[in-house]
Amino acid sequence: MSTGVLLLHGSSGTPDLDRARLLEAEGYDVLAPRWTVTHEVPLESFPLDPLAHNDRLVVMGTSWGAEAALLLGALDHRVDAVVAFAPSAYVWGRNLEDGSQRSAWTWQGEPLPFVPFDRDWKPDSDPPSYTGLYRQSAEKATEQARIPVERIRGEVLLVAGGDDQVWPAVEFAEEITRRRGDRPTRTVTVEEAGHRAVLPGEDPKTAGQRMARGGTDEADRDLGVLAWSEIRRLLAD
Repeated sequence: MSTGVLLLHGSSGTPDLDRARLLEAEGYDVLAPRWTVTHEVPLESFPLDPLAHNDRLVVMGTSWGAEAALLLGALDHRVDAVVAFAPSAYVWGRNLEDGSQRSAWTWQGEPLPFVPFDRDWKPDSDPPSYTGLYRQSAEKATEQARIPVERIRGEVLLVAGGDDQVWPAVEFAEEITRRRGDRPTRTVTVEEAGHRAVLPGEDPKTAGQRMARGGTDEADRDLGVLAWSEIRRLLAD
């Protein structure tokens, strides 16, 4: 049985090519597109069609790419499983230069409901950690702005660092798990790891805007070892 994997990077804007090579070495059909990290990105623009000839289709993403992966799993019936590194339980907004906020994503031409950022929040560290912003903003989240993870028909694997300083990924993973109920959902976490897990054979990613991401090199690699074992299991099932 053949498996196609759509691999979505996060806000760094840099495709996860090391990760793609690891998956290709295992015999999987992998696409790791570069996509423009902006507002109102059409979810249909991610290239699932070239992978549709496979018997099974998995979407794997990191951070904002994990947000997209979970949404695709919920909205596109072709997706059989989702792997989300540093996942979000919500659809978030994006700040525009004029000070307004717009949804990060659209589906079938319509912007998805989103959680706007709390304009009263200010960072208290340098480089800034944004976990407080996401926690504070999520307090006002509507039901419509939650990713409908209960609609993902296959397994969901969540990889989250307990020291993630970008957003509270473990808390989001716990919420996703609660919403999925008895549907197959697994979480891999290491308390000291940050926003970016490092799989065996990968180099740590350094691109992206200046911010605190948490973790240590050792802990991020420990999380990657655990995650890689679970990814191989999920893809082999």
